[in-house]
Amino acid sequence: MPEWPLWEVFVRPRRGLSHTHVGSLHAPDAALALRNARDLFTRRQEGVSIWVVPAAAITASSPDEKDSFFDPAADKVYRHPTFYEVPDGVQHL
Repeated sequence: MPEWPLWEVFVRPRRGLSHTHVGSLHAPDAALALRNARDLFTRRQEGVSIWVVPAAAITASSPDEKDSFFDPAADKVYRHPTFYEVPDGVQHL
């Protein structure tokens, strides 16, 4: 029997909140992964929505390369709100 693929599980705890990663599990397909995720990660009815994503489909940056990966954003000062001056009299921006 081949090994089942790994699935990453994300749960949204209440309406209006973002999904957060809660763990991983092995399952043969998405439907069973979703049911197993429900049983494992929302036993006390703490979720309103569950996402299961094949771990093989996730592409992530490496923490070891964070300096070189995120460095280009540091030289773009216009992305920081301190670059702009707020005119007098503007209440809501």
